[in-house]
Amino acid sequence: MHKTSAWPLALVYAALIVFASLFPFSGWRAQGINPWVFASAAIPPPYWTWFDVNTNIVGYGPLGFLLALALLRSGAPRAAVPLAALAGALLSAGMEFLQIYLPRRVPSNMDLVLNAAGTLIGALLALLLERLGAIDRWSAFRARWFGTDARGAIVLLVLWPVALLFPAAVPFSLGQVLERVESALEDALDGTPFMAWLPLRETPLTPLSPGSELLCEVLGLLAPCLLAYCIVPHIGRRAVLAALGVGLGIAATALSAALSYGPAHAWEWLGAPAHVAIWVALGLAGALIALPRRACAAALLVVLMWQLSLLNQAPTSAYFAQTLQTWEQGRFIRFYGLGQWLGWLWPYAALLYVLRKVSRRDTPS
Repeated sequence: MHKTSAWPLALVYAALIVFASLFPFSGWRAQGINPWVFASAAIPPPYWTWFDVNTNIVGYGPLGFLLALALLRSGAPRAAVPLAALAGALLSAGMEFLQIYLPRRVPSNMDLVLNAAGTLIGALLALLLERLGAIDRWSAFRARWFGTDARGAIVLLVLWPVALLFPAAVPFSLGQVLERVESALEDALDGTPFMAWLPLRETPLTPLSPGSELLCEVLGLLAPCLLAYCIVPHIGRRAVLAALGVGLGIAATALSAALSYGPAHAWEWLGAPAHVAIWVALGLAGALIALPRRACAAALLVVLMWQLSLLNQAPTSAYFAQTLQTWEQGRFIRFYGLGQWLGWLWPYAALLYVLRKVSRRDTPS
């Protein structure tokens, strides 16, 4: 029997909701009023848009779906929908309560109602799919395609295209965090004795060469392919997942560009270097398709470490920093945390997973 992937996905999604709801985590202050004052305000509030209505419902829908699915798969069919709906409502209430202390966020009882409704809709959808037999068919499909220990890899594979939605300095390249970490540490330790503990960089960060950017794109596309190979022994199924993964990566990157620069610029990133990277990645995925699963894990370890080493020796461009500002302000503030942390942490989570995979002696080949 395999363990359901719904629990870890639900926890990850709940954490992303917390981040998106409380970003930018600065300027906390007490206003001297009851934090629950929003609960008695008029519905609807004076200022609202259909964008807010739709995002509040859609934003909590996946949480309700995943929680209900996890409870259904855990043997609690009768309590799945009410428990999932209650959890979503309580999470939303907590976020609205805390937003009263943030100057850039405005708590709203309308948001609370819409979030609870979105959670309930998602939970009911999971119950409907369960009653129609779709969940059992998925379980049978998963048993045919993947191993019994595939939960961690499946979660990572599901999150990979979502992580690409946050703008990346280099297409398909996740985990470029060193410059931001150093800057955050300097700001946090400025004026303290611990500032002297920070290691001094021997050489300044230098921009990636065109060849290095191309290599990062290739490695970024190859990583999810190798991750899928780690849990799928059948060569034909590996080919299907590799093609699907590359296709999802292209689609997610195009959507990210459309959100960042406008729909008319969705495909501007897909120039000659990106075309070459896509075909090279597909060729390498095909060349490695027959590797044993442990060898795939070892190859993935090399790919992740190589890409992270290249990316974190380069600075982000000023043009890219300007792009991020459009995500940090306005309506993108609601989605800012959903992809940012995934984009930063996905390769490191995959690295931990593959290290565990390689170190296990009982991993079948």
